[in-house]
Amino acid sequence: MSKRKNYTFIIFILIFAVFVGAFSFPKYFNQGVDFLNEKSNLDFPHFWNVPFKLGLDLQGGTHLIYEADLSSIETDDYDSSMQGLRDVIERRVNYFGVREPMIQTQQKGDSYRLIVELAGAMDPGEAIKEIGKTPFLEFKEKKENYEEIINNNQKVFEDGEGDFEDPFQSTSLTGKYLEKAEIGFGNTTYDPLVLIQFNSEGADMFSDLTSRNIGQPLAIYIDGIPISSPIVQDKISGGKAQITGSFTPQEAKDLAMNLNAGALPVPINLISQQTIGPTLGEISLQKSLKAGIIGLIAVILFLIFFYRLPGFLSSLALIIYVVIILALFKVVPVTLTLAGIGGFILSIGIAIDANILIFSRIREEIDQGKTLSASLDEGFKRAWPSIRDGNFTTLLVAVILFGFGTSFVKGFALTLSIGILVSLFSAIFITKNLLKFCEGTRLEKIKWFWK
Repeated sequence: MSKRKNYTFIIFILIFAVFVGAFSFPKYFNQGVDFLNEKSNLDFPHFWNVPFKLGLDLQGGTHLIYEADLSSIETDDYDSSMQGLRDVIERRVNYFGVREPMIQTQQKGDSYRLIVELAGAMDPGEAIKEIGKTPFLEFKEKKENYEEIINNNQKVFEDGEGDFEDPFQSTSLTGKYLEKAEIGFGNTTYDPLVLIQFNSEGADMFSDLTSRNIGQPLAIYIDGIPISSPIVQDKISGGKAQITGSFTPQEAKDLAMNLNAGALPVPINLISQQTIGPTLGEISLQKSLKAGIIGLIAVILFLIFFYRLPGFLSSLALIIYVVIILALFKVVPVTLTLAGIGGFILSIGIAIDANILIFSRIREEIDQGKTLSASLDEGFKRAWPSIRDGNFTTLLVAVILFGFGTSFVKGFALTLSIGILVSLFSAIFITKNLLKFCEGTRLEKIKWFWK
């Protein structure tokens, strides 16, 4: 690499580091902006503040485990029923204001469970009450003053004042009468659609409902929330119908899953409840940050003491590595838990391990009488196979943990994986260019810096 390209890369990476550093820690950047604005009477804008997404153990909240009763469900429908139930519960939780809940299904032997994590939930009793209800599916038809309500709703939307009114009214047709819903494809266009089938009693209700609503929308609600409003094309007899629209295959699959979740009786029983107070979560976060800072300082001192100038440059690359990782945690976003922070701290050690392999190899090349330029090239070239294999095996284990682990294990695996990938970039590109910057300078001639 030419000197010009080397300088250009270093300038770019330093500017980028300042940017991601401000993104990771906007508080300190904005304090500096306020100081400049005060002294110069200018109006520099603040850097936008994107908070870290904290998990249950750091933010506090409620951890609930439910066991699903699938005794009335066919064995082949277990997975789809649980997935549909998960989607309905997630909508419920979002509806009463919990931000970014984590809801997942789990099979433990013959038992199927629903795990609900509500970070920051202030009223776990209300959450338990809402979650514990069986999903309710209903079909609604237009109210007589439908057009007037639509116009009033539009006015409310534009003015920002008043309340929205539901333009649909309930009917006697509910999920109780729906036998199943499944994805299908059109005979000619092969567009995705949803096929629904009612039992004999529901078929009569559906026939009567469609006969009086030809050309009108028929709304489908789950837990009072509309999920679809197809237009009735004709009277439908026999209890079988199809819902068409501009669906993608995934959208049609999701709609069928939600219909089944509202139709099938899947009671859930609360078997475990754990509440973590925000104070305890804050203490855990402070201790984790303290441990991370102490570990980072210890690693930097070790590098500088044993490897001198390369260790100092590697420490600079390590700081850049840390701010890049933290910025990625915000962008992805990654839910940070204690386990996730543990994976991040471990990745710092892995990042340094790559540098140590490179520095040790560079020293050996210098001891053989080679120039700094040749030693750097050989050091990186010969250390790369060990770095590649070591990081690949660790990354492979992290992927396995993420694929088969539970929530906290997945958090650990995700942060570790991101750390490994960024550490390779840090060691091979950032550290290498910082070392290349010393070629042909006075720093190259001071042998103590390199041995």
